[in-house]
Amino acid sequence: MEHPVALIVQKFGGSSVADAESVKRVAKRIAATRRAGNDVVVVVSAMGDTTDELLDLAQQVTPLPPQRELDILLTAGERISMSLLAMAINNLGVKAKSFTGQQAGVITDAVHGKARIVDVVPHRIRETVERGQVAIVAGFQGVTESTNDVTTLGRGGSDTTAVALAAGLGADVCEIYTDVDGVFTADPRIVPAARKIDRITYEEMLELAASGAKVLALRCVEYGRRYGVPIHVRSSFSGKEGTFVSGTTHPLGAPVAALAQPTDPSSSAVPEELVMEAPIISGVAHDRSEAKITVVGVPDVPGTAARIFEVVAGSGANIDMIVQNVSVARTGLTDISFTLPDGDGAAALSALSRIQEEIRFDSLQYDDQIGKLSLVGAGMKSHPGVSARLFGALRDAGINIEMISTSEIRISVVTRADDLDDAVRAVHSAFELDSDTDEAVVYGGTGR
Repeated sequence: MEHPVALIVQKFGGSSVADAESVKRVAKRIAATRRAGNDVVVVVSAMGDTTDELLDLAQQVTPLPPQRELDILLTAGERISMSLLAMAINNLGVKAKSFTGQQAGVITDAVHGKARIVDVVPHRIRETVERGQVAIVAGFQGVTESTNDVTTLGRGGSDTTAVALAAGLGADVCEIYTDVDGVFTADPRIVPAARKIDRITYEEMLELAASGAKVLALRCVEYGRRYGVPIHVRSSFSGKEGTFVSGTTHPLGAPVAALAQPTDPSSSAVPEELVMEAPIISGVAHDRSEAKITVVGVPDVPGTAARIFEVVAGSGANIDMIVQNVSVARTGLTDISFTLPDGDGAAALSALSRIQEEIRFDSLQYDDQIGKLSLVGAGMKSHPGVSARLFGALRDAGINIEMISTSEIRISVVTRADDLDDAVRAVHSAFELDSDTDEAVVYGGTGR
């Protein structure tokens, strides 16, 4: 039986195109996909550590480079890799043409350094594909509609570019190629026995990404869920089938037709309540990039907490977990602790210091030696005892918990940073997530 032509968007990260030999290996994979009869659009990141090297170069010139100029500098990395990849593909006898984010029609807001995509107008990409050519697009970048300035999308920007293009083009699937074989139940660098997840819902993947799992960027998953783009996470270093991220954990929720794989015509969709009987826990994520601020001695009166978090929000910080202690009756004072990205810590502290006399709190404490562990699974909301098993595993491992936060499908705890690896391994084993087969492989060493 003949399969319809699929439009596949493929994204390759920096570790997949780290050097010339890697570029040629990726080119062979892309050429093979095109020769199989598929239309192909490729999004590529900068080679290896190019972005970090460009940042270091900017810092050598000036400690405070203008963000607009920094964006122009950083986009050079993806432009190098896109052109080299197009050359390599053409050398294999397959026509390919490279495009910057601007040429590809990626329109963003005007926030330099962490711009958000507001529209995708991929006319030139569509025309290239219709001519039977492979379109290579520089990830991580776009252009503002009002000023035509180049912008960068921040961490995970190439993932987001790929899914946004897939949505704009109506692609059958967006393949995210990385240096691991898919999404695992934990970071394989910490838990070598982590198990590969074959299929996972957008909601579970969102929680894992938000909780520190780096295999997919949070904004990429958000975009995929919003526009219903099936995402296939797989390794550029092996031919193994990876992890499908879609609206259901059932195989029919994955874009098997787009991958030219036959499906069983007798299969039928599984009701949601039966899908929820699938594995209780999807995985254990961790995050070392957060810090904790404690506002000590806060007057326990209405509106005080609101004022504190208004000021923190005004500093540009994104708050994650919040804990407020019960006030001491004789003093009428309480402590408020919250976590945020450690890069936002200085701005938040400075903003809070300016309102100390207004709020009349005693002091501020800053702690960047914390780690966050998150247990994620859509099945946990219908299974009692998940919390007890989690906290029991941490107790048995001798790990103290400083903060707790929950959602329907996630439980997060804050521990000491030094205890985080042991905590991940203890919880992973407690929920019987360890694989009985081969250990997970990180081909490029970064997990992205």
